[in-house]
Amino acid sequence: MLVSDLPPLWTALLFLVPVLPISIWVAWSDMKFMKIPNTAVLTMAAAYALVGLIALPFDLYLWGYALGAITLVVGFLLSTARMVGAGDAKFAAAMAPFFTGSSPAFVFTLFGGCLLAAFAAHRILRAIPAMRRATPDWVSWTHRKFPMGLALGGTVTFYFLLSLLNSA
Repeated sequence: MLVSDLPPLWTALLFLVPVLPISIWVAWSDMKFMKIPNTAVLTMAAAYALVGLIALPFDLYLWGYALGAITLVVGFLLSTARMVGAGDAKFAAAMAPFFTGSSPAFVFTLFGGCLLAAFAAHRILRAIPAMRRATPDWVSWTHRKFPMGLALGGTVTFYFLLSLLNSA
C-alpha cells in the first residue's frame, strides 16, 4: 500500500462521518432484504456532493464525478449481463467518487480483501444457530446470492479507516 493511495487525515475524518452509517445501513439492508435501497444510494451520492466540496481540492472533486460516471456505465453493463445486481452497481457508482486520487490497483485490492472477509463472515454467521434465531427474517441466510452491499460498504469504510490508522 502506498501512502499516496490514502486520503489525508482531515479528508478521511470528514468523509467517514457520513460514510460509516450509510455503509452500515447498506450492509444491513442487503443482508436482511437482499436489496440496497435507492435512498441509501442517493444519500451516499449526496454525502460526496456536500462533503467533497470542503474535503477535496476542486479538481479531485470533479474527477470524482467522472469516476462515478464511469463506474455507473460499467455497473449498468454488468447488471444488464446479470453479473451483478442493479443495487450493487448503483451503490458502487455512488461510492466510487470517494476513491478519487487513489490507484485502481489499490482500490481493487482493498475490495478483494473486503469481499473475501465479508463472504467468510456472512457464511460463518449464517451457520451459527443463535444468529439465525436472532435474525430469522434475513433473506440473505437462505438466498443463493451473496449480499454484495456488505463488501461494498466495508470497502469504502475501511478505505477511510486505513487512512486514520496510517496517520496514527
